[in-house]
Amino acid sequence: MNYPVWELTTYGGGFLIALVAVVHVLVSHFAVGGGLYLIMLEKKAYKEDNAQLLDYVKKHSKFFLLVTMVFGGLTGVGIWWTIALLNPAATSSLIHTFVFGWAAEWVFFLTEIIALFIYFYTFGKMNRKNHLIIGWLYFISAWMSLFLINGIIGYMLTPGAWIENHNFWSGFFNPTFWPSLIFRTGISLTLCGVFGFVTAAFLKDEKLRQNIMRTCAAWVAIPFTLMIAGGWWYFQAIPEPAITMILEKSPEIANYLLLLTWVMPIFFIASMVMTIKLPNSLQKVFCFAIVGIALVYFGAFEFIREGGRRPFIIYDHMYSNQVFVKDVPEVQKAGFLTTAKWAKHKKVTDENMMEAGQDLFKFQCSACHSVDGPLNDIKPLVKKYDNAFGMDAKLNGLGKLNGYMPHFMGTREERWALANYIVSGLNHIDDMNMGNPVVEQKELPLTIPPFDKEKDEYVLLSWNDQAMHTVSDSSPYWIIQPPANNIFAQLVKRGDSPEIITAGVKISYQVEDGFEYPEKKVQFWNYANKLLGADLAPGVGMTGLKVSGTMQVEEDHHAFSAAAVPVVPYPEDGRFNPYPIFTITATDETTGEILATTKTVVPTSTEMGCKNCHGGGWKVAGVAGVTAETSLDVLAAHDKNSGTNLVEKAKNGEPMLCQSCHADSRLGTKGNPDLLNFSAAIHGWHANFLTDREGMQACVACHPSRPDGPTQSFRSHHAQFMDCTNCHGTMEDHSLSLLKKELEAGKKGAARLMENLKPRTVETVAEINPRTPWINEPDCLTCHVDFEMGSSTDAFNTWTEGAEGLYRNRHDQMEAMMCAACHSSPHAVYPATFNLLGENRDSIQPLQYQGNDRPIGNDCTVCHTVQPEFEGHHPNSLRL
Repeated sequence: MNYPVWELTTYGGGFLIALVAVVHVLVSHFAVGGGLYLIMLEKKAYKEDNAQLLDYVKKHSKFFLLVTMVFGGLTGVGIWWTIALLNPAATSSLIHTFVFGWAAEWVFFLTEIIALFIYFYTFGKMNRKNHLIIGWLYFISAWMSLFLINGIIGYMLTPGAWIENHNFWSGFFNPTFWPSLIFRTGISLTLCGVFGFVTAAFLKDEKLRQNIMRTCAAWVAIPFTLMIAGGWWYFQAIPEPAITMILEKSPEIANYLLLLTWVMPIFFIASMVMTIKLPNSLQKVFCFAIVGIALVYFGAFEFIREGGRRPFIIYDHMYSNQVFVKDVPEVQKAGFLTTAKWAKHKKVTDENMMEAGQDLFKFQCSACHSVDGPLNDIKPLVKKYDNAFGMDAKLNGLGKLNGYMPHFMGTREERWALANYIVSGLNHIDDMNMGNPVVEQKELPLTIPPFDKEKDEYVLLSWNDQAMHTVSDSSPYWIIQPPANNIFAQLVKRGDSPEIITAGVKISYQVEDGFEYPEKKVQFWNYANKLLGADLAPGVGMTGLKVSGTMQVEEDHHAFSAAAVPVVPYPEDGRFNPYPIFTITATDETTGEILATTKTVVPTSTEMGCKNCHGGGWKVAGVAGVTAETSLDVLAAHDKNSGTNLVEKAKNGEPMLCQSCHADSRLGTKGNPDLLNFSAAIHGWHANFLTDREGMQACVACHPSRPDGPTQSFRSHHAQFMDCTNCHGTMEDHSLSLLKKELEAGKKGAARLMENLKPRTVETVAEINPRTPWINEPDCLTCHVDFEMGSSTDAFNTWTEGAEGLYRNRHDQMEAMMCAACHSSPHAVYPATFNLLGENRDSIQPLQYQGNDRPIGNDCTVCHTVQPEFEGHHPNSLRL
């Protein structure tokens, strides 16, 4: 950044350039074709010996002189003035690259000025032949100006081979030079007729006026075909990336394309209407209306052409923020402020963060965005960001998946400063704790069921196969996870050789009081049932179960299970409780005698952090839940980036289950085989916005695990010295492992999401082992080799081979007890004391059977009436 920036705020964002440039371009094209119009009408007047027509030509030449030379000259100076102040680096680059081209253009422009003045002031005073020669001299000079400027303007969008060889002629005769020249020549000639309507409309002689109106209409119609042909060729010559940007990527260009589609035929039809004999008053109105239509047409075209360059001001050479492509690595390494000569602060500190952020906005954003202005106003675009984290994530992802904006250029600290300035300085939001209130969860009363080791014959163990089931209460808009908790149980008959009982008993489950929801509180899961093909009553989960019922026997696991129990974290007292307690009871099927009773937590949370980036705030008690505003913004983002119409469907009562398109082995949906599976898609996309985060910061942005949150789903003692990334990897590594598997399967979307992700745990992407979600997961034995105490805290990149090797499905070496029966759920293995609702809430069974919070088997006599002397469950199970 070698130049200062003229900060216009309200009239920034290209507004001033657009205002001056569109008007000037319209007039300058008229200046080219208008010369030929004068010559041809003057010749016609001589040929027909028509004094009235000749008088009209003289009057029109005065109008032409005033519009093109006086007004056009002012706007020409204005455009140089505005581009030099608002984008001096690009202006300097164009001048230095095409210095001889500009010099030649200025010679032709000077010739235009002289020729036009001579033409006008000698009208009727010079012999006809010489006067026409002066006219031709003007027209040729004007067209040569167009010829030269066309090459330079075209270079900005399609520099072609110039990027490699920096040769003047390669840049000048760029890929769009000839089609653009034909297009602009056609429109220049068309504008002769447009401005001819204006002067003709004020003629008093009705017959002459009507004849010239029809002549002008012909000047519109005949070159119109040249303009259309040149425009089609021009479109074909634009490189594919720029075409994709115009047709698919740039969000605002679609409106200009639609405008151009409508304005072009209106322009032509309105011009043809002028051939009809209309009242003169209407002709005067229509002629200016057509000029206005032409201005709109030109404006739409120029906005589309400019948009096709995104994110560059000079394609592949200089970004819109005036940073050269070749300088980006240095800027990213050293920092933007360090390399910007006119920045007030060279390094971000806590004290100067807002001022540094304002500088960064001025240098990197103001070229395209205004503040409270009429064009590209930044404030509506960032209104939804009520926290700096979400804004920082947006800046982090710029230019990665949608190329219409440049990457943020600078260090993480600079990016954070800009995010804070936008949220606090522009949105005037006091960002405290990512927009989250301080959570004070109160410990809830807990009763441990009794157990008498001397008298009781049975031990009943129960657990949830996920330490936290996250529910998306975002219907009727979309659903990621319906309420669907899986509860497991094993019943052990105590003895010298304990026996697992699966026959002749009934295992029932019952949610604690206050969680038996009326229909109005559970309505949202009915959408999930419908989308998953289940037609069930309110309050019934997608497998037909309610929050109380009877478990089914699973012989393969020697266990009982209740699949997809529809529990949600909203008790009737209005609090947010992600840890409801279920009572599990074993009963003799014959006698009805209760054999054993225990309790277990069935964790479920709606603390999904979508609102951090999509706005809308929390839905329930200010701590959890997805609001309608958040839900619609998520769908709108999907529609914009994937070309879907999910917002429209949702508003028509058709909510979307994400896994209906994206396969998910957890829910058992097959999805669209051409699309990425759900885990790869959602992690791969968001990873591009959450790179280089410390610890589990990226994880807790979405998952209910933030240390100051109401859920804190990672409750095991492992949380004392580990976080999510020790097993699952950083956001980048986690995503790459999923995407690599999809890439191997030929999913073309994987490469795009992987392009900007760099591994952090290992050196190269090649070192990351691909995996299928919910099948290939981290293995406890990676750290606990031979069931010893942990020898490492890094389990990433070593996956279970299949579903049978998953911790939640694994048994002891006798294929009897399930691992989770004694050690509890993943993420909450005993001792699990990090629960805000009570440190014993996840340790009910160890406390019930052993009087401590250690894994079941810490006291072997819980199940064994005689202390065993061999390690039947796994090696080292008898260690003290």
